[in-house]
Amino acid sequence: MKKTTLVVLMILMGFSCKKEQVNPQEVTQQQSVKELKAELLEKGFQIFDYVDEKTQDTILMQQYYMAFLKTGPNRSQTEEETEKLQAAHLAHLGKMYDLGYADISGPFADDGDIRGITIYNVPSLKMADSLANADPMVISGRLSIEIHPWWAAKGFMLR
Repeated sequence: MKKTTLVVLMILMGFSCKKEQVNPQEVTQQQSVKELKAELLEKGFQIFDYVDEKTQDTILMQQYYMAFLKTGPNRSQTEEETEKLQAAHLAHLGKMYDLGYADISGPFADDGDIRGITIYNVPSLKMADSLANADPMVISGRLSIEIHPWWAAKGFMLR
């Protein structure tokens, strides 16, 4: 019994120590701040940078556009129409994310006038406004849009 337990433990240890193979195509090379700045400027984005006094890292700031989705003037749709609009709205937001135009979207948890937000990662207010107003919920009048330019550090994660 002790021999069997020892053999099983050794086999398990062998599997746990096995190095995972890394596919070289999955490894992405991190861009330098200089390269990222050049790329963003070429695409028309507004940026600036500063050096963090504590870490001495260069922090790259980019202008995004925060679209507030607000209660619209036309909320007279039937329940069935509203469900179809909601599905089309979610498809639109998913498409914006997939195309790289929107970084995050979501509804607010209260029942206030501001129903949700989408943060657009595009170079201009005109483009953000056009994309936000292409939302089926906005087209129907169920939601309206209010957009504000917003600065955030490039590459920082929510936590």
